[in-house]
Amino acid sequence: MHIAIITAGGAGMFCGSCMHDNTMTRALRDAGADVTLIPTYTPVTVDEENASEPVVFLGAINVYMESRFPMWKSLPRWLRRACDAARLLRAVARPGPTTNARHLGRLTLDMLDGESGPQRHEIDDLVRFVCDQLRPDVVIFSNALLVGVLRSLRQRFDGRVYCLLQGDDVFLEDLTDDDRERAIAKMSSRATEFDGFLTHSRFYRDHMAEYLNLPQNRFQLIPLGIDLDGCDGEPVDRGNPQFTVGYFARICPEKGIHKLVEAIRVLQERHPDTLVRIGGYVGPRDQRFAAEVRNSLEQHRLNHDWRGTLATRDEKIQFYKSLDVLSVPTVYREPKGLPVLEAMANGVPVVQPAHGAFPELIETTGGGLLFEPGNTQAHADSLSNLVTDTPGRLRLATAGHSGVRAEFDSGTMARRLLEVVAPP
Repeated sequence: MHIAIITAGGAGMFCGSCMHDNTMTRALRDAGADVTLIPTYTPVTVDEENASEPVVFLGAINVYMESRFPMWKSLPRWLRRACDAARLLRAVARPGPTTNARHLGRLTLDMLDGESGPQRHEIDDLVRFVCDQLRPDVVIFSNALLVGVLRSLRQRFDGRVYCLLQGDDVFLEDLTDDDRERAIAKMSSRATEFDGFLTHSRFYRDHMAEYLNLPQNRFQLIPLGIDLDGCDGEPVDRGNPQFTVGYFARICPEKGIHKLVEAIRVLQERHPDTLVRIGGYVGPRDQRFAAEVRNSLEQHRLNHDWRGTLATRDEKIQFYKSLDVLSVPTVYREPKGLPVLEAMANGVPVVQPAHGAFPELIETTGGGLLFEPGNTQAHADSLSNLVTDTPGRLRLATAGHSGVRAEFDSGTMARRLLEVVAPP
């Protein structure tokens, strides 16, 4: 069984979706499948062994130039392909204004036009690679925004093609109203040509079926999976001199770090010895926001430890092991929640808003508490409960630690995915 997974690079940042695609690829290989992970737009950036192909298709330079300058597609093919070199794309991939979805409406619509759009030559290159060189049995698109490739692929590929949905709406909601409506209409129309859809939560299945007007009976649930290798944190009393609340995610408004700071202000009024420890990538778009968060921490004299980017897997695990609880209070309804599972895997309970995939993760593992989204007082109350109730906190930590190993390891994910895409 040969599976080709088409993923999207994160423009040089640590992107949860492409990182999970990389973990999924490695787990499928461990399960005996032959898997090729094909990056598009930019190379993927991961904190584990990179399982992706060294060549990038639909490279960001060509995609952008063909959308803005019609004559670009007249360049010799060898020159256009040279612009897809991974080293060059890494050099120019800087998540600034050009990678902000509000500025990408036209480009998104052009990509969704597929074989009739300005990127048709780039799409043809990808299709030739898949059909002539790889010849897989199954193709998985890691998001629906790549659906412009599907029609050209279908003309030459008679195997099954699936779409893994894992945050497409978050991107689309940042477009202008007109661009978003047009993009959803194009995606909904073209997505009917997939053989099926995969999601990691019931919430996201229901949401995307309605959002893209797709039949819910064509969706299959695939559990999130994390690589447990090296996750040696245990559910024990850390003995920290200060009770430590952690945040680990991208530093941006949608991930809710500012909401956590509001809750920490309330918490530290009750428990002055508590500490908030913050880790996560800050992109150019969010530099001002991150500075405002840091200024707020300083102005309110909140005990904090700002770690910033954690570039390696070992750094990330050591970060989790230094915490007493993790809280990433996303403003949007999170479709996955990988940091929640990673924290639990290292013996750390979580406190999360009761929306998106979080209720399902905590219901399945028993590894944390939920609070009303946007309610700072309820958020602080939940954190305070874990400060004062050490036995209760350790019970949550123990449940999450075992729950992740029973339900959300990468091997379980791979077995379930193979059951769906490669039935006996």
